[in-house]
Amino acid sequence: MKTVLIKGARPYGEGDPVDVLVEDGVITDIGALDTPEDAEVIEAGGQVLLPGFVDLHTHLREPGREDTETIATGSAAAALGGYTAVFAMANTDPVADNAVIVDHVWRRGQEAGLVDVHPVGAVTVGLKGEKLAELGTMAKSEARVKVFSDDGLCVADPLLMRRALEYSTALGVVIAQHAEEPRLTVGAQAHEGEQAARLGYTGWPASAEESIVARDCLLAEHANARLHVCHVSTAGTADILKWAKERGTKVSAEVTPHHLLLTDERLATYDPVNKVNPPLRTGSDAEKLRAALAEGVIDCVATDHAPHAVQDKDCEWSSARPGMLGLQTALSIVVETMVRTGLLDWRGVARVMSERPAEIGNLSDHGRPIEVGEPANLTLVDPDTEWTVRGAELASIAANTPYEGMRLPGVVTATLLRGRITAREGKIAS
Repeated sequence: MKTVLIKGARPYGEGDPVDVLVEDGVITDIGALDTPEDAEVIEAGGQVLLPGFVDLHTHLREPGREDTETIATGSAAAALGGYTAVFAMANTDPVADNAVIVDHVWRRGQEAGLVDVHPVGAVTVGLKGEKLAELGTMAKSEARVKVFSDDGLCVADPLLMRRALEYSTALGVVIAQHAEEPRLTVGAQAHEGEQAARLGYTGWPASAEESIVARDCLLAEHANARLHVCHVSTAGTADILKWAKERGTKVSAEVTPHHLLLTDERLATYDPVNKVNPPLRTGSDAEKLRAALAEGVIDCVATDHAPHAVQDKDCEWSSARPGMLGLQTALSIVVETMVRTGLLDWRGVARVMSERPAEIGNLSDHGRPIEVGEPANLTLVDPDTEWTVRGAELASIAANTPYEGMRLPGVVTATLLRGRITAREGKIAS
């Protein structure tokens, strides 16, 4: 394996620039270093060095919708976005509800070799919410599934959710819930509020999310199980999470970049690129989510990267598929909403984009400190440079980004997976 020397980086954006030497996939020295003869040198120029990012919530669409994304193209987008590990959601076709499918996803990720792709197993067979899937078999498979979720659909049956949580304790895994009471969202198209009423959309009430989160926190507490709440979108959910954590409930939660920045005011354009599940909420919701992330009530940022084909987005709103691209823009949105506002420093960015998601996903080799002897899963960031988002120029097959044309801060200049450069200066390393 090549030796890599990162010259003049600032770990966590702190102190004077130092050199970081990587050999055989491990950080071996930090300081003012001479350049080894055989080293590949990355001139950092004082840029910020962070642990590689971990995304708990990615849709890679393979198998089944390779016209919108593949594990290879999604891995490229992830590496370019600074990620070294991603969790691929189970709502593929066929559904990842058995060892055969999760092992296939795992092997395809290994073949791509740009990030560690960890398949998420379905909680229920076929995502139908009727019968538990083979949790134990998937947990013990080659893929070693660590997270289970029916994301895209809620495990609405409380008895089934209770059983899943109880089984998860013996397996040492986490159940991640898409919190949406389906009886409250029949025909829903947008956040239930002023914008939806004005535009004539059927409303999606905040209580549809909050009622499931409250229920599941209680179920998890009684089962002494680990619960993870996907894509938190409302202020009320943040309050419930704070209450549950104060009670000692083993609950963690994620927020997406788009729920930190965007609001339902964007619906006035009728552009389906803004349609997402859960829907964009109000400005006060977004403000509360940013504060909750800074305080640790919400643990981490997850992209909910959701590529869609042109025909599934370039259509009338009611027929459009919900979802947005997120892997290559996530850092920039966090910089814009959290760093530039003073809510997080770069240590905080490492916490919410690397350390906490790695802990939640039971990854022992990601989200590690930038210290000698630690795995060299690293991301180098130019915090000051801005870039313009162009969906067609992103690595994903799809181009459905809500940030089209936006000028955003923060550029990933290099990503290292176990000491191997996977992305550099906006290109996948050869």
